[in-house]
Parts: sequence; C-alpha cells; structure tokens
Amino acid sequence: MHRKFETLLLFSPDVGSEDRQQVLDDLNRVVNEYSGQVVEVDDWGKRTLAYPVQKHTRGHYVRLVYGALGSVVAELERRIRIADSVLKFMTVKLAEEFQPAEEA
Repeated sequence: MHRKFETLLLFSPDVGSEDRQQVLDDLNRVVNEYSGQVVEVDDWGKRTLAYPVQKHTRGHYVRLVYGALGSVVAELERRIRIADSVLKFMTVKLAEEFQPAEEA
C-alpha cells in the first residue's frame, strides 16, 4: 500500500543549483523505480539556521512530497546520507493512504 511522505532536505549553502538538481533527480528516479510518484518539489531557498549545522549558519531548504511504499524511504535516506551536499534531512509520513494520479 502506498503512503504519502514528505522529506525535508537541508543542503549546504555552498552547493550550486546543478548539484542540488542532480541529487533531487536521483531521489526522483528512486521513487519512480519503486513504483512511487513525486507529487511536489518545493524549493524554499537559502535561509538562516536557528543553530549552526556542520559550521554553517545558512542552508538551502528543499521539500519533497511523494507517494510510495514504505521501503522507498529506507533507500531514499540511504542515498541522502551518501550525498555530501546534504547537511540534514527529515522524513515524515503525511498520510496512511496515497492514490497516485493517473497520467493522461
């Protein structure tokens, strides 16, 4: 059963948009490989952090909303940990059931 998840990513402020997009494309590909669907990618931009994270006082936030099986979360988080450009991340389950939109 597909569930709806949200992953919030905090990228290093030094990372360029091409590198950020490459990580997001990789995560999108993982969701699609596991028969999931990315619903929304929300780029919040650079913001000041409440406390320093790995000696950074600013960070670039991106919110990823997707529907997939629970096993996808483990693979996504594994790939996020490998990415050097991501300082922190958090995944939250938004809903127990997710109905993928049918493609036209």
